[in-house]
Amino acid sequence: MNQIFLTPSRMINRGVGLKVEGSSFTLDGSPFLIIAGTIHYFRVPREYWRDRLQKLKACGFNTVTTYVPWNLHEPERGKFDFSGNLDMEAFVLLAAEMGLWVILRPGPYICSEIDLGGLPSWLLQDPKMVLRTTYSGFVKAVDKYFDHLISRVVPLQYRRGGPIIAVQVENEYGSFAEDRGYMPYLQKALLERGIVELLVTSDDAENLLKGHIKGVLATINMNSFQESDFKLLSYVQSNKPIMVMEFWVGWFDTWGSEHKVKNPKDVEETVTKFIASEISFNVYMFHGGTNFGFMNGATDFGIHRGVVTSYDYDAVLTEAGDYTEKYFKLRRLFGSVSAIPLPPLPELTPKAEYPSVKPSLYLPLWDVLQYLNEPVMSNTPVNMENLPINGGNGQSYGFVLYETSICSGGSLRADVHDTAQVFLNEINIGHLHDHAKTLTVPTMTRCQLLRILVENQGRVNFSWKIQDQRKGLTGSVTINNMPLQGFAIYSLEMTMSFFERLRSATWRPVPKACLGPAFYLGTLKVDSSPKDTFLRLRTWNSGFAFINGHNLGRYSIMGPQGTLYLPGAWLHPEDNEIILFEKRKCGSYIQTTDEPVL
Repeated sequence: MNQIFLTPSRMINRGVGLKVEGSSFTLDGSPFLIIAGTIHYFRVPREYWRDRLQKLKACGFNTVTTYVPWNLHEPERGKFDFSGNLDMEAFVLLAAEMGLWVILRPGPYICSEIDLGGLPSWLLQDPKMVLRTTYSGFVKAVDKYFDHLISRVVPLQYRRGGPIIAVQVENEYGSFAEDRGYMPYLQKALLERGIVELLVTSDDAENLLKGHIKGVLATINMNSFQESDFKLLSYVQSNKPIMVMEFWVGWFDTWGSEHKVKNPKDVEETVTKFIASEISFNVYMFHGGTNFGFMNGATDFGIHRGVVTSYDYDAVLTEAGDYTEKYFKLRRLFGSVSAIPLPPLPELTPKAEYPSVKPSLYLPLWDVLQYLNEPVMSNTPVNMENLPINGGNGQSYGFVLYETSICSGGSLRADVHDTAQVFLNEINIGHLHDHAKTLTVPTMTRCQLLRILVENQGRVNFSWKIQDQRKGLTGSVTINNMPLQGFAIYSLEMTMSFFERLRSATWRPVPKACLGPAFYLGTLKVDSSPKDTFLRLRTWNSGFAFINGHNLGRYSIMGPQGTLYLPGAWLHPEDNEIILFEKRKCGSYIQTTDEPVL
């Protein structure tokens, strides 16, 4: 099995790269079996990239795969961010330093259980937009993005001395397959911009035929070793090496559903069969990481369900980078077929439990409005993506508050995406969502302020439903079928600059009982050497947690996730600022634990 251990540092003469030689892969002429694992750099604190890649290498893998999220890298048209946790090039070069090859999956659509499958929400400003097709508005945006992205990728390719040995064309297009010209267009876009390494597609067995394109190696995604699936792949392309681009060793969770797990023995048996059959494969996920901030996607199979904050995925490494039974089974397996010893196991990242935090100050949402930018004034509601803010790019994530004056009660109807709390002045009168579009507004003796606070809980990341993922209020609001007019619309994106403004606000002591949306401020005290921990919010209901300005993501009483991963790398020695944005009612304490509850 020496072929597994061809590493970037050993390959001095970069002539032909990864090639298809009959039913096998070769890397610069030497037989090569791809044993890959997926880590998404954007889901892992940059301070821990080295640790996670070392653990991948120590397990016996020779390749890392990663997606590239367009929505995070181009949050506004023409404004690109490849810094900090989004420094894709640094991650790829670090993989090379670790002795790992890289398979890059640059999209533009990546699925990945990320908001809108990795497509930026500003694309939805075009009312005629048809995502993942050759529609002119989409193609023009992709071209501009690829002009920037691929210029960064080209120097990282194998034949340029880098570790990238293959590049994937889009992702699972066979499950979508709405435009026959789309995949060839992307293939050409990559080639014209200087991609010279092996191109591949990736689909499940059912959709291989629809996703495959001429001149590109088809790879397959699967849950277990299936001879029938491999026969389908042979039908698409005979006498070619088999590559399983995604072998699912776990699965993702959604709010309100059960936590998904997969038997480690089943994983071990499948990988054993791959190796015995000389089938190259990629474990999805080796290390899942976290949907920090608002990056989580959603599913919609009749009911919209947001993907939970944890992307633990029941992967080979846990969300916090700890070893699992799957890890040790695979390490033993890879070690048994290796001609050289595997690297020693890196030490575990230390965990800690810290003293509970009782928030000392709070700020009701209504007190915050004066510290926001001026509201958008509109005769009718405007959805999140079409708000005239952020240089014309609209709002991508978070909340939107709609206010208008009403002078009579009755049957209120509104199309909200994804969920809304409805208030008269500061009194909650009910909730709206996809399957509850009406509620009764009480009779009143004087005009009052109707407030509708809408939360984007994640855009669907898979299926044709990505076309219809505009958030906020997406149509008129009526009472007794009469449209309401004259709205003040507040954007609540909860960015770092937003919290800077709150520093000048007048915070109040936390009362004994508090209802409604509000911010809660406390101090987490740690020692001089901060360690990883997990926030435990037992008595709180639903909202987001922020630590020293980092958005840790959503928590919810719905479960299954019961803790939020807090990386020690984001903590300061001694005092740390914690802010909760709680939507419904205050809890008592913010606790920490050294073990996750998923």
